Amino acid sequence: MANTVFIKPRHRVQVKPGAVVTLGQAAQIAAPDGGLIRRLKTIPLYCIQPSDKNIVIIDMMQMIRAVFDVDSSLDVQMIGPSQTIIEVVYEKRKVSTASFVLVWLLLFVGSAMAIMNFHEDVSMQRVHRHLYEMVTGQAVDKPLLLQIPYSLGLGIGMILFFNHWFRKRINEEPSPLEVEMFNYQQSIDQYVILHENKESLRPLDDA
Repeated sequence: MANTVFIKPRHRVQVKPGAVVTLGQAAQIAAPDGGLIRRLKTIPLYCIQPSDKNIVIIDMMQMIRAVFDVDSSLDVQMIGPSQTIIEVVYEKRKVSTASFVLVWLLLFVGSAMAIMNFHEDVSMQRVHRHLYEMVTGQAVDKPLLLQIPYSLGLGIGMILFFNHWFRKRINEEPSPLEVEMFNYQQSIDQYVILHENKESLRPLDDA
């Protein structure tokens, strides 16, 4: 037990271009000896190259080999995921104010047109007229008594649906959009793991 080391690969790690990925960055390490843990954390696993672009996969076999290169007497126990996704984060270009305003206007006008076209397709104004006439007994062209609360409720409903007011989260429950984005990211990660991990892809003639 004294020579047993437990290693749990992290799911995703972000590094800068040209960085040297160490075992301590790519995984969590547990061992009885604190000095051993500190020594293992500094073990280099991979140096980011320009040809790697933005994704590198480090699997558990690379971690085990790196540990054995330092001390072959250790009993390495791997738990958790079998690989770590290394994401190379490049410096982001600053977005100009003009570009931000243009994109914002495009999204605002596009969403407004989508909502208006939907209401036109389902004849929402005619429905409001009928409802107003059924409740009040009067026929009007613009039943503002229904349309104004409906418009306010539409905006409030979207805020509650997306669970955000600007950058502030209303509660801890994830919104449906966040759940879909999470599922999408999981699918991307699985694709990257299968197609970017060079150790899992071997040609037929490769010994």
